Amino acid sequence: MPPTTPPGPPAKNHYVILDGLRGVASLMVIIFHTFEPNNGGNRFLQIMNHGYLAVDFFFLLSGFVISYAYDDRWGRMSQWEFYKRRLVRLQPMVIIGSLIGAALFYFAKGNAFPLIAHTPVSKMLLVMLIGCTLIPITPSMDIRGWAEMHPLDGPAWSLFFEYVANIFYAMGVRKLSNRALGFVVFVAAIFLAQYTIFGPQGDVIGGWSVDPTQLHIGFARLLFPFFAGILLQRLGKCIHIRNAFAWCSLLLIISLSLPRFGGAQHLWMNGLYEAACIIILFPIIVAIGAGERRVEGLSIRVAKFFGDLSYPLYITHYPLIYIYTEWVIDTHPTPIRSAEVGALTIVTALILAYACLKLYDEPVRRWLSRKVLARPA
Repeated sequence: MPPTTPPGPPAKNHYVILDGLRGVASLMVIIFHTFEPNNGGNRFLQIMNHGYLAVDFFFLLSGFVISYAYDDRWGRMSQWEFYKRRLVRLQPMVIIGSLIGAALFYFAKGNAFPLIAHTPVSKMLLVMLIGCTLIPITPSMDIRGWAEMHPLDGPAWSLFFEYVANIFYAMGVRKLSNRALGFVVFVAAIFLAQYTIFGPQGDVIGGWSVDPTQLHIGFARLLFPFFAGILLQRLGKCIHIRNAFAWCSLLLIISLSLPRFGGAQHLWMNGLYEAACIIILFPIIVAIGAGERRVEGLSIRVAKFFGDLSYPLYITHYPLIYIYTEWVIDTHPTPIRSAEVGALTIVTALILAYACLKLYDEPVRRWLSRKVLARPA
C-alpha cells in the first residue's frame, strides 16, 4: 500500500491575508535594500528608513502561524516530526539562496567588499556548503567584509533566528499557560524597548553577525514578536474590518517608510517609534489580518500571490543587492541612473523569486513531503 499521511482533524482555515502581508513586507525589504546603498553610509539619510522592521513583523507572523498550526497537534506529533515539517518548509529555499549567492559572489568584487578579491573559490564553496545548513559562521571566516554569519546570502541570519525560535517553541514555550506566556512576552517587551530606546543606535538594525553585540540585537528582535505572536493567536483577539488586506498593507507600508525620527541628537525618539511599531502596531495589523474571513475575491487572490512569493523573494534577493551595492559605490551614479538600475534589480529579484517558487521550491517541498512526512499506512 502506498504511503499515506497520518489521520487527523480536518484541515484548518488558512490565513491568506497574513501570508499576503508577509509578501508586502518582503517587497518593502527589497525596496529598502535597494535604496540603502544610496545613503552614503549614513543611516540618517536613508530614503526609506524603517524597512528593516519587516523582519520583526516576520517574527510576529511566525509565532502566530506556528501556534495556530501546531498547538493542538502535540498529542499526536513528536518534536522530531515538528522539526521535520519546519525543515521541509524552510530549508529548500535556504539551500537555493546559498547557491545563488555563490553563483553571483564574484560579480560583486570591488571597493564595497574588499575581501572578495582575496577569497579563493575553495573557501567560497566551503562557506556555501555551511550556508546550506544554516549554521552561522564567525567573523574569522568572513569572505565579503561585512562580518555576516551568512556572507553569501545576508538575510539568512533571520532564518537562523527563526529556527532558534522554533526550537524554543517545541522544547517548552508550547507548554506554557497563557498567563506564563504573557509574563514572558512582557519581559521580552522590556528587553526590546530597553535596547531600542536606551541603546547606542536608537534602532533595531543588526542581528546578522556572531558577536555579543549582534547576538544581543538578534535575540531582542526575536523574542518579543515571536512569543507575542503565539500569545495573540491563543487569545483569539481578532479585529474585523472590511478590506482588511488593503488597510493592513497601507499601515505596514507607511510604518516601514516613514523618515527616521529625532536625528543623531535624539536617538531615543526613533527607538521609541520602532518599539511602538513592534510592540503595539504590528500586533494590531496581525489581529486585523487574522479577522478577515473571506476566502474569495480580488484582494484574497492578490494576497495569495504575494504570500506564495514572499519567502522566495526574501531569501533570494540579496545576492542581487550585493552587486547593485558594489555598482553604486564604485560608479557614483546620478540619482536617475541609480533609480533605473535599482528598479531593474527589483524586477530581476521578482522574476528570480517566482522562478525559484515554481521550478524549485514547490516541487521540492511536495517531493520531500511524500518522502519525509508521509507514513506507511
